[in-house]
Amino acid sequence: MASVKTGVVAAATLLTVALAGCTSGGNSSSSSTEGGTVELTMLTFETPNLPATLWDSAIARVEQKVPGVKIKKLVAPNVDRTTYAKQLATSSQLPDVMMAVNPQGFAEGGQLAEFTKDDLKDFASPESGAINGKIYQLPTNAQPQSLLYYNKANFTKAGITTPPKTWAEFLDACAKLKAAGITPIAVGGGGQDTFASMYTWVGTVGTDVYVGDPAFSREIKDGSKTFADPLFAKATDKVAQLAKLGYFDKQGTSRSYADHEKAFRAGSAAMYPMGSWFATSADNDKPPFEVGVFAWPTDDGKAVVPTLTGGGLSVSAKAENVDLAKKFALEWTKDKETSDAFTKADGTFNTIAGYQPPADMGPLFKETLALYNQAVQDKTVTPALSIEQGDNGLPADLTVPIQQIAVELLTGTSDAQAAIAKLDKEYAAVK
Repeated sequence: MASVKTGVVAAATLLTVALAGCTSGGNSSSSSTEGGTVELTMLTFETPNLPATLWDSAIARVEQKVPGVKIKKLVAPNVDRTTYAKQLATSSQLPDVMMAVNPQGFAEGGQLAEFTKDDLKDFASPESGAINGKIYQLPTNAQPQSLLYYNKANFTKAGITTPPKTWAEFLDACAKLKAAGITPIAVGGGGQDTFASMYTWVGTVGTDVYVGDPAFSREIKDGSKTFADPLFAKATDKVAQLAKLGYFDKQGTSRSYADHEKAFRAGSAAMYPMGSWFATSADNDKPPFEVGVFAWPTDDGKAVVPTLTGGGLSVSAKAENVDLAKKFALEWTKDKETSDAFTKADGTFNTIAGYQPPADMGPLFKETLALYNQAVQDKTVTPALSIEQGDNGLPADLTVPIQQIAVELLTGTSDAQAAIAKLDKEYAAVK
C-alpha cells in the first residue's frame, strides 16, 4: 500500500480492517427472480462491533436505492474473508459483491470487474490499491492498523506521566509496568483469529521499514531485497525483544479476537495494540477505566501510523448483472446513513470527497483521528505489513503464514533470525 497523500487529510480517516466478501458470481450465485429482480450474494463478516443487524439494515437501505437488485447475505466464518473467498472461487462460487477482500490474484485472473475513472470520480484517493494501473476494489476507507490504546490508571500506578514517543521510552514504560505487577502489552491471535497477532509487528515494521522505504514490499517481489534486509530484521527483533523481556500477555495468543478485546477491558494488560476500530468500541461501551491512545514509538520520536487505505467493495466479473452489482457497490459507498452507521459502530471513515464523520463521535475516536491527521500532515502514514494494497502488496497467500509466524514471535518460540528465515521460505512457496 502506498502512503496516503496529504490532500486526503480532509476526506480520509478511519476504517475497519475487518469487512467481507461474498458468494458466487455468474452461473451459480446470481439468479433472476420473478419480476426481473436480480439476486446478488454479498458476504459480510460479523464482529462485536459489527453485528448482523447493522449489515441487514444497511443492505435493506441500499437495496432501495438500486431497483432490480435483491441481496442475499452470506457471513464469513471468520475475519479472513480473502481465504474464504478463494475457497468459494475454487467451486465457481466467487461472491458477486465482496467487501475488503484482497483483490490480488482475483484481479490478475480476470475474476473481478474494473471500476472506471467515472465510477471513481467522487473518491478522494481514486488510484489507491491499483493493480497494473486498474482499480478492482473501491478505495473507500483509510484506517490506522496499529495504534497503542492504553489504560491510563495502569500508567499512573506505574509512575508513567506521559505516553512514550521513542523506543527507549517505550521499553522504560514497559519495565515500570512490569515492576508494578502490570502486564505491559496485550496480544491476540488464538484459533482462527491469527490476524490479531500482527499489530505489534505491523507497528515495528511501519516505524523501522516502511517510513523510509514505502516500496519495500515491491522490492521483495522483484527480488532486490529479502526479509533478511537489516531494517526488517531490526523491526522483527524488536518484537522478539519484547517477548524475551516478558512484556506480552502470554495467554493472549490463545484468545479469539472477541476474547482478546474482553481481556483488555477486564485489565489483562496496560496497552492494547489494535486498529482504529477499537476507538469507537471503547467510546460506545466504555471500559471501567479511562483509555488513551498514542502512535507506535519510533527511534527518533516522530509518530508513524501504519494504515490501510482501500478496503471497499469489489464486484465479480461473472456476476449475472455486473452493472447492477457495481451500482450497488457505489451506492453502498456513497450512502451517508450507511457510512455514518459504520463509523459509529466500528470507526470506519468513508473517503468519498467531502465526507465528514458524525459530529457526536466520542473522544477516543477524535484522539485517534487527530493522530492519523497529524501523520498525514507529517507524511508518516505507511503501509501496514501483510495487508499492503495493490501493486505494493505482498501476495495474499502470505497473509496466513505471516500471522502464524507472528504468533511464534509473541510467544517467544521463535527469534528474529528464525522468523525471517521461515518468512523467506513461505514467501518463496507462494510467490
